[in-house]
This record gives sequence, C-alpha cells and structure tokens, in this order.
Amino acid sequence: MIFCGTGAHGAYLAGVLRALQEAGVRIDIACGHGVGAATAMLAAIDGAARLWDEGGVWRSRAPSRFYGWKPLIVTTGWIAALLIVVLLSPVVALAGGMIVLAAGFLVTLVGFTSAGAELNRAAATALQLALAPENLPTIVPRLAMVVVAALVIAAFAGVFIAQSRAPLRRQSNGAWWWRLIGAPLEATTIRNTFVSAIGELIRGAAATPRNEPGAVGRRYAEALAENLGQPGFRELLLVITDVDARRDLVAALVSDPFRREFLAPRVGRDRRAEVLDLTGPGRDHALDVLGGALTPPLVCDPALVRFAGDSLWRGETHRFCDRPDAVYRLIEEAAMAGAAQAIIVSAVAPRTGAHTLRPPRLDLKNRFGDFTMASEAAAIRDAIETARLGFDSVYVIRPDHNPVGPFDFEGAYDEASDRKVPLAELIDEGYVDAYRQFIDPIVGASGEALGRVAVIPANE
Repeated sequence: MIFCGTGAHGAYLAGVLRALQEAGVRIDIACGHGVGAATAMLAAIDGAARLWDEGGVWRSRAPSRFYGWKPLIVTTGWIAALLIVVLLSPVVALAGGMIVLAAGFLVTLVGFTSAGAELNRAAATALQLALAPENLPTIVPRLAMVVVAALVIAAFAGVFIAQSRAPLRRQSNGAWWWRLIGAPLEATTIRNTFVSAIGELIRGAAATPRNEPGAVGRRYAEALAENLGQPGFRELLLVITDVDARRDLVAALVSDPFRREFLAPRVGRDRRAEVLDLTGPGRDHALDVLGGALTPPLVCDPALVRFAGDSLWRGETHRFCDRPDAVYRLIEEAAMAGAAQAIIVSAVAPRTGAHTLRPPRLDLKNRFGDFTMASEAAAIRDAIETARLGFDSVYVIRPDHNPVGPFDFEGAYDEASDRKVPLAELIDEGYVDAYRQFIDPIVGASGEALGRVAVIPANE
C-alpha cells in the first residue's frame, strides 16, 4: 500500500490500514512518504495497532501538539501583545472615561440628576488622575521600553538556545534577521511521538538505549530484516527529499530475489546516491528518514542528518524533508521492487465539479495545507495514469469528502454538514472507505487474484 499524506491525514491512513488488517488482506510491501512513511514503518513490524488503539497515536492527545509554533514565536508573540496593551492603555482609559460620562448623561436624562452628576464627577476625576503627567504619560513609555527590551532579549535568547541544543550544526549564510525568523513551525513533537512508538516495539524485543535514535533505528532495521516473511513483517519503501543532494532519497528494505535488482546500477542513475539500503550501513539512518518524512518543507526546519565517513557523501550533513507529490516516485520504486499491483491511499478528496468552493482560511498553516493537498491530488492523478502501464492493477482509496486539512489536529468545521469533524471520525471514515472502495468490491469478488502488492499487510 502506498501511503500519502501530511500531518492529520495520518488518521485516515490508520483507518484504512485497520480495515485491511481486519479483512485479512495479505500484502507484501509497505510504502510511504510524509506521515505515510511513519504509518508504513509501524505496520512493517506488526505495530499498526498503535496508530488506532485507544491511547494510540491518533486517539491520544499527542496530535494536538503536532506542528506547533516554535517557542520563540509564541514567547515573542505574547510579549508583543503585552506591548500593544501597554501602548493602548491611555486610549483605553480615555475610552472608559467617555463611556462613564455618556452613562452619566443618560442617567441625568431619565431624571436621576444627582446620580448622573456623581458619575460625571467620578469619570472626570479618574481621567484627570490617569492622564496626569506623573501617571500614564510617564509610566507608559517606561513600561514600553521594558517590554521592548524583554522582546529583544527573548528573541536572541531563543535563537541562542535553539543553536546550542541542535544536535548537528551547519554553517549558513544570510542576514541576521533570518536567524530570528526562520521556519515558524516545529516538527519535534510528531517526530518524538512516532520514534517513541517504534522504540517501545523494539525495546520489547531487545534492550535498546532510550535516548539514542541511531541505536533504535539500527535495531528497527535489524528486527525487520531478521523477520521478513514472518506474519506481520513486510518489506519497506520510504521516500524523502534530500535538499542538498537535490534528489529524492529512497530508504528500502527489500528481500531477495528482488533486492539485488532493486539496488543494481541503472543507466544515467547513481543508485548509491538515491537508495539507502536499510539492510546495510543505511540501517543507522532508519529514524533519520522518519524524521525527514515528518518534516514538511518551508514551514519547518529540515531534519539534519550526518552521513558516515565511509559513505558516498563522506560525512556530510544533509537536510531532509518531505515532498508532497512524492507518490509518483513511490510507485516507480515499488515497481522496481517487484510489485505487480498497487493500492494508493490518500486522505485528499478529489473535486469533481463546479460550485464546490469554500472560503479559504488565511492563516499560515491552512494556506500551506491547501497547497499540500492540491500538490498531492495532482500528483496522484498523474501517477495513476503512469502506474497503469507498469502494474497489473492500480487501486485508489480516498474519501469522497474530507474537510480535515493536514494541520487540523483538533478537527475541522465542515460547512457541508454544519458541524465539527473530530480526528477520530477521520479514522472511522478511512475504515469505511477501505471496505467500500477496495475490500468489498475487489477482495470480496476476487481476492485470490491479489499477488505481490505494494501495500501494508495484515497479520496472517
């Protein structure tokens, strides 16, 4: 199964995967990019239930913290809001006094002359006291300077802390203010959530240091390689983008007899530069690939990965991120790995006609989410036509309607049904769509025709 998607769309993928597992679909290769790569990695070692179980990734409170604003931006935002409050305090005081004066005037009009006069007198006294030279006119500039100083200190302290905590450093060029701005979102929480889920599975088989991602990734690759062919364990194909190599990087764990041909050199292509063999030295980078897959481009800082000194890249540190339209590359690599049939899963609903536009949301997350969904939908449409030439069959599982965007981790309001759709409902929708679009019409009618398929397997 070729899993596509970003962020919250992983909940839909989990629902589809659960349906396939319950239906007993036997499939050979787990493929994915973006959050689909995380789904594939868990499913390849019989850990898919950690995606949808109660307390699992998509039914816990963890997603509400995925792709949050960087602490530096949150801190400076609150300080900036405090500065605005300080600067507007004279205007607020004046507006409050005018409201009290208006109330006193109205009280006088209805016949309570003494009460109205008392209100007017109190308002005038309060305004005179607030606007006295020794009060607001003096206090406000001083407070504003203190808040501005705190804003500057917080900004530079945040940059310094981020640099000091970075596990890998690369020299970069550019004006100093770009170091303050940078990418606004962070992918640390979602990376740690999936790394922890994988680590818990691996530690159940062997003692692995909890704070060493390289060791966990190595143990993951070893456990998968040792158990290929066993129930619940299947081959793995992941695609991320190596920004510095300017090409896609394919992380693969493919069994014989397909492995040798998959890794073999090709005319005009250096497979050493584009394939990371997880059964060889590349096994140390299994979780690095996961971190890159969970990193959307532009809105998050790329995941930094240092290659070994004896690798093709000679110890260089490269930047990894996802590419929303990587489904075409996944299909190509799945065909090279010997897959005869492909099932593509995406949470992006196609648009089928006119007059279905909705007002776009203007915040940064949703703007980027709209671009991501459009890119993924276009890539799937093009990839399907190409895939039909290289596969016996190509199936697509996707919703007819999905109001939840890639960054709607708290759910989304659906204008079509005038209600809010929670993330748990997206899991259920994937489950239903898998039965309606694939299991009932395809498996139920001709399950014996399914051969070596690039999809997540169910337990046998």
